[in-house]
Amino acid sequence: MATLLPPPKRAKLYHGVPEPAPEPPKQSSNIVVQFVSEDDGQPLAPAVNLPANLSREALEGLLNKLSPQVSFCSHFYTSKLTLGSQEDPVPFAFHVQLPEDEVKIPGAPTRIVISESIEDDILSHPINSRSFTEEDVFVVHCSPQSVFRVRPPTRCSSTLSGHSSPILCASFSPTGNFLATGSGDTTARLWNLDTETPSHTLSGHKGWVLCVEWEAMERRLATGGHDGHVRIWDPKTGKPFGEALKGHSKWITSLCWEPIHLNPSAPRLASSSKDNTVRVWSLLTRRVEYTLGGHTASVNVVKWGGVGKGVLYTASSDRTVRVWDAEAGRQLHILKDHAHWVTTLALNTDFVLRTGPFDHTGKKPASEEEAQKLALTRYTAVLNTVPELLISGSDDHTLFLWSPFPSGSTAVTSATPTTKTKPLGRLVGHSLQVSHVSFSPDGRWAASASWDSSVRVWEGRTGKYVATLRGHVGAVYRVAWSADGRGVVSCGKDSTVKTWDLKTYKLKNDLTGHTDEVYCVDFVADKIVSGGRDRTVKIWKN
Repeated sequence: MATLLPPPKRAKLYHGVPEPAPEPPKQSSNIVVQFVSEDDGQPLAPAVNLPANLSREALEGLLNKLSPQVSFCSHFYTSKLTLGSQEDPVPFAFHVQLPEDEVKIPGAPTRIVISESIEDDILSHPINSRSFTEEDVFVVHCSPQSVFRVRPPTRCSSTLSGHSSPILCASFSPTGNFLATGSGDTTARLWNLDTETPSHTLSGHKGWVLCVEWEAMERRLATGGHDGHVRIWDPKTGKPFGEALKGHSKWITSLCWEPIHLNPSAPRLASSSKDNTVRVWSLLTRRVEYTLGGHTASVNVVKWGGVGKGVLYTASSDRTVRVWDAEAGRQLHILKDHAHWVTTLALNTDFVLRTGPFDHTGKKPASEEEAQKLALTRYTAVLNTVPELLISGSDDHTLFLWSPFPSGSTAVTSATPTTKTKPLGRLVGHSLQVSHVSFSPDGRWAASASWDSSVRVWEGRTGKYVATLRGHVGAVYRVAWSADGRGVVSCGKDSTVKTWDLKTYKLKNDLTGHTDEVYCVDFVADKIVSGGRDRTVKIWKN
């Protein structure tokens, strides 16, 4: 019997009208792309002709193949790329800079980040505004990223109570295993982050605990109080190392430890105070080695840099930032460009100085010599292309980017103090006082928080404005970066903690739960800690 064929398919009718034929897929045009380095603008490969809809991941793979023996170094990753190499590909972030005459709206982003493809993100982007056409050569700026990725926290995993007054400061230990908090109830507390439970209560101060600071080897914790005393604690037992360090006549404003790559066995401690001085303490003798007395008003921040044999940076309400030789206590530079109190400082090496020998792998050094070697390697990797840079923020609504030692460690030996150091850039845009500034872990970006309810992102090496992060409805008190440099967290007067997407410069997660102002926030691994006026510590996880 012959096989019967099925009847022909009837055409679908829509209200008596035949179904329209499907449109053929739109052909993507080809464009010319020039990959350049984010650091110096030098070409990384010859210009290439490729489809405009090529994905970001394909661009990354193409660049890894094209770059002939180009080295990329950061404190996360060091790799030598060779032509056609498939081993250890370097992850990249890409962006295209908008022409200056196109950035007409104050506070608008100055660049377009490539997250999907050049066609989707640039040619079809509303910000484009005729800046780019398919006939242009697209100069794509490339910056190497960390080889690991932090999962952004989205939920509160623990609410820790115990403090009976507002929490004024909080800091994760370098490995992220412990947390220290200071409060107006005259105590500091240690928390075990494996179990997210209280570990020890540190009692001894006679006033508010205003600052807590971990030594980079996690062997000691320093606290400073409204009573003008500095106390050193053993984090394993919660017991103090001897009596309080006394000498300041007013309250302590900040603390910092000597870097591990300079002194792994017995790092010294520097404390700044409302009494206009900075004191450097030897924990071997438990005495003051020297006092820095050049400021004429409250010293609000002290930072210990790693240049040469060590330098100290101090910011004061006398409107100056001063740079000191940490070996001899001698003044090297006076930076005088601010018009009001200088309230915050950040170094592009802050992250590696704070974490010392500990990186994202979690490996612990077997000896002090190994710790010193690891810490030095991580420190020098950040300074691969730029010297140690400093950003100062002030109540005059501005920030300045400084490079006190452009020629490296030899500049520390300059014979006489100088006031001629000029800033690399003046960072303007905030409309109220700057409350905090922080560099990303690799030093490529900086974020500043202000009482104008905004967070601003800047290029860490030039001070150029990048974007404004808006979402807070009150003063922003502090900002912190994720360890991979891909995320920012902020807290403020509106009782919220917010994380931000640095691809779109939009709010990523709104972490609500605090019932009053949030004074402090810190970010380590995939955990965020926050504390404030509601007297609770909250741990946030993915």
